[in-house]
Amino acid sequence: MMLFVWSCQNNRHPAEKSVRKESIAKLKPKIAYSIMVDSLLVDTAIVKKNEFLSDILLRYNVSYATIDKLAKGTRQIFDVRKIRRGNKYVVMQTNDSLKKPLYFVYEINRVDYVVYHLTDSVYATLGKKQLVTKEEAAHRMILTSLWNAMVAAGVDPNLSNDLSEVYAWTIDFFGLQKKDYFKVIYDEAYIEGKPAYIDKIKAAMFHHEGEDLYAFYFKQNGQGDYFDEEGNSLERTFLKAPLKYSRISSRFSNSRYHPILKIRRPHHGVDYAAPEGTPVHSVGDGVIIKKGYQKRGGGNYLKIKHNSTYTTSYMHMRGFAKGMTVGKHVKQGQLIGYVGHTGLATGPHLDFRYFKNGTAVNPLKVKSPPARPVEKQYRPAFDSVVRHYTAILDTIK
Repeated sequence: MMLFVWSCQNNRHPAEKSVRKESIAKLKPKIAYSIMVDSLLVDTAIVKKNEFLSDILLRYNVSYATIDKLAKGTRQIFDVRKIRRGNKYVVMQTNDSLKKPLYFVYEINRVDYVVYHLTDSVYATLGKKQLVTKEEAAHRMILTSLWNAMVAAGVDPNLSNDLSEVYAWTIDFFGLQKKDYFKVIYDEAYIEGKPAYIDKIKAAMFHHEGEDLYAFYFKQNGQGDYFDEEGNSLERTFLKAPLKYSRISSRFSNSRYHPILKIRRPHHGVDYAAPEGTPVHSVGDGVIIKKGYQKRGGGNYLKIKHNSTYTTSYMHMRGFAKGMTVGKHVKQGQLIGYVGHTGLATGPHLDFRYFKNGTAVNPLKVKSPPARPVEKQYRPAFDSVVRHYTAILDTIK
């Protein structure tokens, strides 16, 4: 008696294995928005200006009756009147000569979407794309600008905007110097496996003017904020500068030669040169106490009282933002006007002035008090956060 053993393993040619693996991959159904789309025609587009749901669906031969039923019957799921220009939508049809529309998908935002089922019983369902957040790190020396440094580091350059907001009260980003550098740890959101946006900066160290400036994100009383390593808030009462400027064309002085009047007189402000129309923002919360045209040379100007100690003035503006009136409360960073050259001015710039207890002080030397620090009961948790992220930042060379 003879015994034959037949092995089904390791007897297939490598090329055959590859073909089989590829065939299995092709058999995997293609899913989009939880819908199997292999056998469907899929059209993707962006909502245009002044385009409504009816404009879109009528192009795909969806009847007015169905559109009306969809709009009224699914309002509790999503109100179609909230469809916005620039958002993505997808229409799925049968892949035949009839091209019958089966689904309309509208992306509410980067993660959430609504699917309208256009079959006999019209209804809608909400869905979410797969979202995964990963902690990432980046570092770079600045040679030209923070934006270019982010690009050179191979990260989303929008991270530069987030980082500048974290340090808005402590660093003048138009005064960065060569060989300043940063280290930053942040969360990046991935949607369906692809990087989508910067979620949050967790910690950072910015080396500026020979000083290491730390920032740590921490929540207390349900409110998140950025603090230095000592637990002091990085948020200050005032922004570092009221606009994005090209350069400082004139500084605070008790005896400046006036380019138009040809005389020497005090210039108790800082002139920020910037293109005509550049937005001007309030450096802090406050109330507008003066608005008008200063015949003595200041042109269009606003004066904002921030508290019992500080007042700021904004001069030579081309015009004011809508709604700027005496007595109006404004918020820090709120648009108040636009750079111009009204009054006695040789070119477009903003003459920005600080007053402390009624006396003009140099805006570039004002050190505004920090906001509320980490409270005592949260210090152990905060110190733990600082130790954790400082150790990581120290490993980044």
